[in-house]
Parts: sequence; C-alpha cells; structure tokens
Amino acid sequence: MAAVSFRNKLHRWNVAWHRDLGYFFSSLIIIYCISGLALNHVNDWNPDFIIHKQTIQLPKTYTRAEVDNHLVAEFSQLVKEDNYKLYDFPTNNQVKIYYDNATLHINLENGTGNYEKLAKRHVFYESNVLHRNSLKGWKWVSDIFAIMLIVISVTGLFILKGKYGLKRRGVWIMLAGLLLPVAAIILFYYISSK
Repeated sequence: MAAVSFRNKLHRWNVAWHRDLGYFFSSLIIIYCISGLALNHVNDWNPDFIIHKQTIQLPKTYTRAEVDNHLVAEFSQLVKEDNYKLYDFPTNNQVKIYYDNATLHINLENGTGNYEKLAKRHVFYESNVLHRNSLKGWKWVSDIFAIMLIVISVTGLFILKGKYGLKRRGVWIMLAGLLLPVAAIILFYYISSK
C-alpha cells in the first residue's frame, strides 16, 4: 500500500512540475520559437532589420569640388533627413552621406543616389538578441532554459498512464518523432560523403 501511495505521490509531483515549469517557461519557449523561425530563414530575409530603399535623381550633376556641408544638407533634404553625421568620398565621382541608421550614396557624375534606411523589425529583433545570446550573461539563462526544456519533456513522458502512456502508445509516437532527426543526420552524412 505504501508503494502505491508513493507512486501516486510521485505521479502528482511529476504532473505538477510539468505543469508549473510549462507555465513558467511558456513565454521564453514562444520567444525562442519566433526567433528560431526567423533565424532559420536568414538567407531569405533580414530577421533583425527592415531595409527601406529609395532611388533619387538630383536636379543636376556635380563635381567633388562642389560638395560641401551646405550641398550635403541639400542632398539630405531630398531623402527627408535633417542631420547627417558625416560624409566621405568612396571614389572621386561619389559621395556617401551617413545618418542615424541610414546612408545616401550619390553618384555625382550621373546625378543619381541610393538611399537605404534600417528600421528594427520589432519583436523579431529583441527575440533574436535573446536567442543569439547577445546580452552579457544571458548564456546562463539560456543554459538553464535548455535544461528545463529537457525536464519538461521528460516529465511530459510520464503524465499519461494506460494504453496512451509511455509504455504502450507513447513509446511508438516517441520513436516516430526520433525518426526525423535520425533521417536528417543520415542524409547529411550521405550527401557530405559525395
């Protein structure tokens, strides 16, 4: 009788730990999922910034000698920038003007300019900062989180009993879930060996 009582108590503790850890870490799980989706597609888009691009046409062409602070301020007005930080000349016929989170690159010979402005992709940017461990000391939080995900997963294996529990249906579903990463690893080694 004592063994049954201990097993019931252990089961209740397992369910409680699984439930409470799940609630506690649910926000971080969602943040890491959002960030993971964004970072998985880093070759398809910039997950941190939106890049606004604009091409401008100057009223006339200029020479490098004509470019001064006043003219740079006029160029800046064409892209609705009030204050520039600095400017330089990558080549004799180009001027590049730097702003907060933006640049204007002007070809003086043909009178065209390319303006690019970066804007944070909110939610994604902040999520990615956490996911990449860009904050000092965050790696320890991330390590604890990883361990707790293992605990949540293991405690979840033992919640159900009977025909839907781990000993019967659960083991087959768990093994089926293991097939995907095993197949991916086998495929990786097969492709990389060629």
